[in-house]
Parts: sequence; structure tokens; C-alpha cells
Amino acid sequence: MLVASFIALSTFVRYVSASPFSPSPLGLADLFPRAVSGCSTSGTQSCKNSSAVSNLCCFEAPGGLLLQTQFWDTNPSTGPVDSWTIHGLWPDNCDLTYDSNCDPSRAYTNINSLLSASGASDTLSYMQTYWVDINGQNEQFWEHEWAKHGTCMSTLETKCLPSGSAKGAEAVAYFQAVVKLFKSLPTYTWLANAGITPSTSKTYTLSTLTSALKSASGGYTPALDCTSSTLNAISWYFNLKGSAIDGTFVPITAPKSGSCPSSGIKYPPKSGTPTSTSTSPTGTSTPGSLPTKATIKALRSGSLVGGLLSAGTWSTQTLATYTISGSASSFTMISSKGNCGVSGGAFSCGSGVSLTSFSANTSGSNLLLASGGSSSFTSDGTPSGTTVYTVYTGSSRSQDYTLVIVGS
Repeated sequence: MLVASFIALSTFVRYVSASPFSPSPLGLADLFPRAVSGCSTSGTQSCKNSSAVSNLCCFEAPGGLLLQTQFWDTNPSTGPVDSWTIHGLWPDNCDLTYDSNCDPSRAYTNINSLLSASGASDTLSYMQTYWVDINGQNEQFWEHEWAKHGTCMSTLETKCLPSGSAKGAEAVAYFQAVVKLFKSLPTYTWLANAGITPSTSKTYTLSTLTSALKSASGGYTPALDCTSSTLNAISWYFNLKGSAIDGTFVPITAPKSGSCPSSGIKYPPKSGTPTSTSTSPTGTSTPGSLPTKATIKALRSGSLVGGLLSAGTWSTQTLATYTISGSASSFTMISSKGNCGVSGGAFSCGSGVSLTSFSANTSGSNLLLASGGSSSFTSDGTPSGTTVYTVYTGSSRSQDYTLVIVGS
């Protein structure tokens, strides 16, 4: 059971619960002493204010509707057979919209080393078991979640940290907070205690699943997502009092339903072969580990600067997910706009585009998109806000960069 109606992340708060599955606090201040916000947790919770709040270091906005998202991956399988795994912590806006990739300058890489150097090895160890990528690209996965979602949390901006905090301190606090929150939400155990276990033959109604989870969590209904009637994701919703670093996550019922049907829901066991994992800085990949779903990020002068939209343009807005078919030596790509290809030296995706074969080059820890064997790409400018630029092959324009394939 969740404590009355909230979950506290403060080091000194202890859970009061009748459930044997309530976790012991990780102790954020113990693992990373500098990550202390100084914010009160007695004020208004996010999304519940009636007037504007000026101090967004202690009030999460605009992303005050927080989702702790979890996966149930079965083939290939990820994580322990008796546990769901972490997807992330997402700061949606109170109106159910969301921002993403809010600060490319803080899109940190090498999360593994960042956590280790910050004394958060316990958090890292837990993540290596419970926060794992279906393509085996753990480091890419962690970088993606932090860059896309963590950088959009107002209470985790660098100006909100104590003076003298190490670079990346806010990212360390993010990962510690996500792990702590996930440990308080044992979805598999809560379902199993209600007699709902993975099966190759049984199906369940949506009301059976949500009723079990509502009862176990203390009265809060999550959103369940399915693919072809197969359960594969869950979102637990919260508001926040104080800072994400050490504030109080207040559970709420999901404001919208997931994609699962009302009946005939399958909850299969984890039977597929587990993926091998990688924890390289920006996703070490070999020619045999090309992901089937990926975002394409732009790397310029050693820093990530946005990436590709669904039309194939370079942007700092929300990146598109590309479907990749083939091997690292020869593959094609499709976005939501259509086929992707190169014509006249320009890269684009759309309904009238002819598929072009691409390849992937390894460069250190990165898997780079290549056209005609070259991983050099160029544009007439650097994107910002809503301004986007056409992507050209080669290096004949004013801005040169490479494109990193990141499993999603």
C-alpha cells in the first residue's frame, strides 16, 4: 500500500504501510549528498495551483503531471521474470500535452560513469537489472530518458541545485528518484497477489487488472497499454509537492485510459531470449546490434544537437522514431511520413520518396548513419525552436555533423 495518499522521497521519511512489499528508502542524500533541494513539501502540489507560482525550483511546472512508466517485455525479454521493468519518469503538462528534449546542452552521455563517480553505484546496479533496453542498449536508453524527459523538469534545472554542485548532479538525482519511485510500485507482485499471473492461455478483463492494482496501491488506478491485446506497459500517475530531488510524489488515478481493450487481454510470461546489454557512453553498437526502432540524433563538435524529425529534417523538437529493416551493412528506414531516401544529395522521408539503402559505421561508442559509406552530413544552419534544416550528405554546407542511431 502507498503511504496514505503519498510517496515521500526524502531520505528521512519512512514508509508506514501494512504491505510487506513496501521498499526501504534508498537514501538520496546518503548516495549523493549534494542533491538536496531545500524545498518544503507542505505547499501546493503540482497541477493544483490556482495562481501562478514563481519559484519553479520548488514547484514542478509546466510538467506537473508525472508518469512512472513500466514495461512488460516478453520477446525478447528484459529484466527478471517476476518483475516489470522501468521505462522512465515523464513530466507531462497538466493538460496532458508534454514537452521533450528541453535542454540539449544537458543531454549527458556516459550515464554509467556519471552515476559511479557520484557515489550512486547502488542506483546504477539496480538500473542494470530493472532499467534495461529491449535492444540491449542500456546506456542509450538511459541517455534518451534523461534527455527527452528529465531535462524538462523545472525542479531539476541546474539553477535549482546547491552552489558548487558537480556537473550532472541533477541527472543523478533524476535516476535516483525514478528508481526509488519504481521500487514503491511492484506491479508484478500486486497482480500476482490477486491471482493474476503471466499465462500462455488465460486472458483478463481490463476491470480485473485495474481493480487489483487499485486495491493494492491504496486506491489509485493506472493506465494500461496493450499491443494487439497483449499487455506490455503501465503508467502510474503522480503530482509532486516540492522538488523531484527530495519531494513528495502524490499518487493520483490516471487522467486518461491506456490502449488496452475491455476484455481478452493477454499477459504472457517472459519466454523470449533476454537481450545482451551494453552500457557504453552513447550506445556502443556493433554491425550485429542494429536496433529495429530508433531515433536519429545529430552529433556536432562532440555535443548532441537535436536530430531528425519524421520528414527527415534536422530539428531540436521532438525526434521521430524510425523503423529500420536489414543489417548494419545494408538497411532501409521508414518514418511515420513514409519511405526515407537520398535524392540529389538531400535526405528526406515521405510518401513519394524511394527507399535508399544505408549502412552503419561504428565510431568509438557510437553507431553512425552512413550514406554511400560516408557518415558525414551537413546543413545550411543549426536548428533552434521551430526552425529546421534540410539534411544533406557530405560536408559541403556550413554546418557539419554526424547522425547517431539510438535505439528507442
